[in-house]
Amino acid sequence: MPTVKGSYEAVFIFSVKAEEEAVAAMVEKFKTLVAENAEIGEIDEWGKRRLAYPIDDETEGYYVLYNFVSAPEFPAELERISKITEGVLRSMVVRKDCK
Repeated sequence: MPTVKGSYEAVFIFSVKAEEEAVAAMVEKFKTLVAENAEIGEIDEWGKRRLAYPIDDETEGYYVLYNFVSAPEFPAELERISKITEGVLRSMVVRKDCK
């Protein structure tokens, strides 16, 4: 039975404590990860924004939205990797086409 692919979006908030090059490297790292495991769609960099509340004593974060189509196993793996990656303050992956 073929795997049914779904449409997902993932929002990441990266730490801005490091230099801009480090933030750009994180954005590229996750872009590459998604591209290797899914059909990547639009990537929308919202940029540096003030957080609603401090996370790990940080008041600003760099927001990026990734859109992709993948098998249902990949979003869980993406969340797992984001949780163990230093420099990711928060992340959330949601399926867009649930009925």
